[in-house]
Amino acid sequence: MLENENVSSMYARFNDIINALKGLGMVYTNHELVSKILRCLPKSWEPKVTAIEEANDLSTLPLEDLLGSLMTHELRMNDQARNEPKKKTIALKASKDEESDEDE
Repeated sequence: MLENENVSSMYARFNDIINALKGLGMVYTNHELVSKILRCLPKSWEPKVTAIEEANDLSTLPLEDLLGSLMTHELRMNDQARNEPKKKTIALKASKDEESDEDE
């Protein structure tokens, strides 16, 4: 999955690649397709990938259910990003005073 790419466009690219490979005679099981999609997700999706792997049997998980789960997660992540309060930052300027000759 490319940076700033959504799940539906990632799946469209994935589907194009798989269809081209099927045209060349390659055959993939549903389990292989599900595994390939889970592997291509970015590092920020790792908790979701782990939850899907532990909660479901990947050999019987339909591709449509996986995509639905990923799209739902993507919507939640986008909502959280929009609702997150923006952090205020402060820039400070420092200056160094020269030592005076009062100590002499």
